[in-house]
Amino acid sequence: MTKPVTRPAFLPSTMNAAASTGAEVVRRSAEEADAAAAECWAALLGGCDGPGRRVLPQRLRQLADATAVYAGSAWWYGDGSRLRNRINRARERIEDAVVDRDGAEFAEAFIGYDEAVATALIRVGSMIK
Repeated sequence: MTKPVTRPAFLPSTMNAAASTGAEVVRRSAEEADAAAAECWAALLGGCDGPGRRVLPQRLRQLADATAVYAGSAWWYGDGSRLRNRINRARERIEDAVVDRDGAEFAEAFIGYDEAVATALIRVGSMIK
């Protein structure tokens, strides 16, 4: 009996936070970014230039933009500016890892990105409730 193939998850905390806060647009964007990350990861492991490598930066920016809309400009550029900066730095690290074909850096940077976006969602979600 063969085991079903499971896709790696790169944004589990973000998707959970989006679901728990009701941030549907962010959740959908996170799912798209997560799928692009899995494609990119496979390309990195395979040493090839798959479409995920080209799509991922755009998906990560779209996720950050969706998070910004959910958070609102006042929070995003005010109290949330430290998290916004963490998200941007982690995204840049991911993009650099893709260019360098550095799988270890890619995985480590994704942990930081996932944590920063999820934290932003939870903080904003707690203010809304």
